[in-house]
Amino acid sequence: MRRRWLFADQLGPHFLDDPGQPVLLVESKAVFRRRVFHRQKAHLVLSALRHRARDGDVRLVRAETYAEVIDEPLTVCHPTSRAARGLVRRLPGVEMLPPRGFVTSPQDFTAWAGGRDHLRLEDFYRHARRLHGVLMDGGEPAGGRWNLDTDNRQPPPRGARQLDVPAPPAITEDDIDQEVREELDRWQHDDGIAFAGADGPRLFPVTRQEALARLRHFVAHRLPAFGPYEDAMLAGDPWMAHSLLSPAINLGLLDPAEVIEEAEHAYRSGAAPLAGVEGFIRQILGWRDFVWHLYWYFEPRYRAVNELHARTELPKWFAELDADAVEARCLSDVLAGVRDRGWVHHIPRLMVLGNYAMQRGWRPGAVADWFHRCFVDGYEWVMTANVVGMSQYADGGRMSSKPYAAGGAYVHRMSDYCGGCRYDPKVRAGADACPYTAGYWSFLARHERELAGNHRMAQPLRGLRRLTDLDALVEQERARGSRAP
Repeated sequence: MRRRWLFADQLGPHFLDDPGQPVLLVESKAVFRRRVFHRQKAHLVLSALRHRARDGDVRLVRAETYAEVIDEPLTVCHPTSRAARGLVRRLPGVEMLPPRGFVTSPQDFTAWAGGRDHLRLEDFYRHARRLHGVLMDGGEPAGGRWNLDTDNRQPPPRGARQLDVPAPPAITEDDIDQEVREELDRWQHDDGIAFAGADGPRLFPVTRQEALARLRHFVAHRLPAFGPYEDAMLAGDPWMAHSLLSPAINLGLLDPAEVIEEAEHAYRSGAAPLAGVEGFIRQILGWRDFVWHLYWYFEPRYRAVNELHARTELPKWFAELDADAVEARCLSDVLAGVRDRGWVHHIPRLMVLGNYAMQRGWRPGAVADWFHRCFVDGYEWVMTANVVGMSQYADGGRMSSKPYAAGGAYVHRMSDYCGGCRYDPKVRAGADACPYTAGYWSFLARHERELAGNHRMAQPLRGLRRLTDLDALVEQERARGSRAP
């Protein structure tokens, strides 16, 4: 049996044909020279590789580049980036197998997507549910409805500082983590390799055993509370009831199919309500698979699309995670979460970080690259469609039916941030103007022509035309420029 070359996001048993198959792992230092990754992301990847090297017949090679160490016939599962796929194709003696680590095959996605002008998650998700028999009762969706989002979009409990759910199992660092931390210090001091964000205790799994413990704990203790507050934000509770499994799944430590199976079993056994289970499965069977396939289905230049002509580069305070420079409480807290943990959940990503970037016209490719580098679960395939298409609406609606733009009223409704903020979400002009409220109307004014044909934007655009202070508001936001709010 030929040795299986595993990339650092292919570390689970489902990437092998046999448990005893010999494995090659490569640590490429050049990867960390090319981009400024979050320090905790670098730690997570290297620790995962080195922990995996302790299991079975594994050859771990530390080198500058991948190519210089490939010296035997190998098989490798389809990589998760175009650059890695191109490398594999250029290397003699390496056989590339179909992708693993996703639920729907490329062939099934292409058959579903063919001929569609616009690709929508909801349509794909229903197709995938039928195709794989997930949360189905015969030919009908469990509970009689495909989409239970209306049950899963509650604001946080009034007066709560955090949700009443057990904390996820703590991670215990070991000698490998200490070795990685010391090595990253040397890279910074001796090799000039730079990182973003803060170093810190490891927060996410790097072994199959740690990942399974997180999965089982989530299903038993946190999934029952996940649904209602999956879109809510609390300043004192960054985890809420989220699973925190995305880093482990994206390292390949968990097979998404097994995660879905565990969640559905919780519903079938009466241990978790359908609405929360459906919302969680939607994120994995639906959204995760959807953005993976879009990365390959859309043309390579998709990452550079810019239908809204957003040209502004990321300001220094944002690029460098300088949360202390920001007075807007929601943005400061979320940016600090990225700085200190390399992770915030999907609503801060979309409606605080992405929303602000889109309102200010930051270049979509730069925003996607920032998310890729600064999040511990960020990869090129994850962030391309997520950021360029959905968050920044830079593809003009190929994968999302409207821009995810919102003013301060949304943040006020879905969080506890506004109560302690110097800005007022109801005010759009003047010293107390909320940057999100002002930014929302400025964004609509700037793109009224491009959005005029979108029926989902008709009501907001009618509101825009009724504003009596629009010119002053637009000038106010132009003067703000790239200053930290």
